[in-house]
Amino acid sequence: MTLNEKLSKNFAGFERLCQEDVGSTRAAVMLLVTLEPGSNEGSVILTRRAKTLRRHAGQYALPGGRAEPEETPTVTALRECREEIGLEPKAHHVIGLLDDFVTESGFCITPVVACMDETLTPAPDPGEVERVFHIPLTELADARTEVSQSETDESIRDGFSIMLPTVGHEVYAPTAAILFQFREVALLGRSTRVNDLGQPRFAWR
Repeated sequence: MTLNEKLSKNFAGFERLCQEDVGSTRAAVMLLVTLEPGSNEGSVILTRRAKTLRRHAGQYALPGGRAEPEETPTVTALRECREEIGLEPKAHHVIGLLDDFVTESGFCITPVVACMDETLTPAPDPGEVERVFHIPLTELADARTEVSQSETDESIRDGFSIMLPTVGHEVYAPTAAILFQFREVALLGRSTRVNDLGQPRFAWR
């Protein structure tokens, strides 16, 4: 069974939640699964945004952005993946969509999951992406999650996070929430919802 087939099997029966008329800017992100360089293990691509960007500079993110007029979430995610990291999954690589996630910064994000059963070399746009990470699916499946209730750092209080050793520390919501639902649905076959997971203050801007 291919990696695409395994993930598709876990996705079977998942009914995503759509957010309608939320008044937020529509956006989409790509959860692109490829084979990890140097191995035959599956991995999902994560980026660190360039520090020169006007919004969310230096934060960890999935390839994505706001939708153009008349674009579907899938078309947006495929386009942003090409523009940000130079990879070009096609519509037939798309396995499914996760729940819409409304952010405190004013976006309604639709996560699009795609799988390419091959090793690919990203070519990131330096104006948008500082670094590309390949997060092994085995690492994501076992990753520790936490809701920060720091008494000293208000910027992360009650923010949901997921610990990723490949990155070296926690990644926070909304990216963490989307990665977590991807893990639950695509890797573990669970219909877990994440729309109530909190976002730290620094992600609101």
